[in-house]
Amino acid sequence: MDLLAPGVGLMFWQLVIFLVVFFLLRALAWKPIMSSLKTRDAMIDDSIKQAETARDEVAQMKADNEYLLQEARAERDKIVNDALAVANKIKEEAKSETSVIADKMLQDAKATIQNEKKAALTEVKDLVGSLSLEIAEKVMREKLSDDASQKSLVDKFLKDVKVN
Repeated sequence: MDLLAPGVGLMFWQLVIFLVVFFLLRALAWKPIMSSLKTRDAMIDDSIKQAETARDEVAQMKADNEYLLQEARAERDKIVNDALAVANKIKEEAKSETSVIADKMLQDAKATIQNEKKAALTEVKDLVGSLSLEIAEKVMREKLSDDASQKSLVDKFLKDVKVN
């Protein structure tokens, strides 16, 4: 049974070796390990803070971009509405100018027609007058071809004329 129960001397030496190894590790290994763990912990904390800051900045940028997008849409809508208003105004002005021009052309056409009508009537009157004179001249020549008819016509005109 000696094998199962350790001896007191063995336990003493194991305790002494454990304490020596413990103090050597504490003096030589624990300080560098702990300092590297603290450095690593600080670096992880800084990384987490930087990630949170970056996330907040991204959220702020996203909100700013959304605001700018809304402003751009509003500006686009305003520009489109202004352009439509200008186009409608130009169209209405063109319609009114067209109607004014059409009215003027109609009045000019009426005036031209009236002038042409007057000119045609004047020409017809002149033509009728000249034809009447020619006809009257021919009739008079026929009627007054002999001396007796000329004498009777002169007498008739003299009777119509009253002498005072």
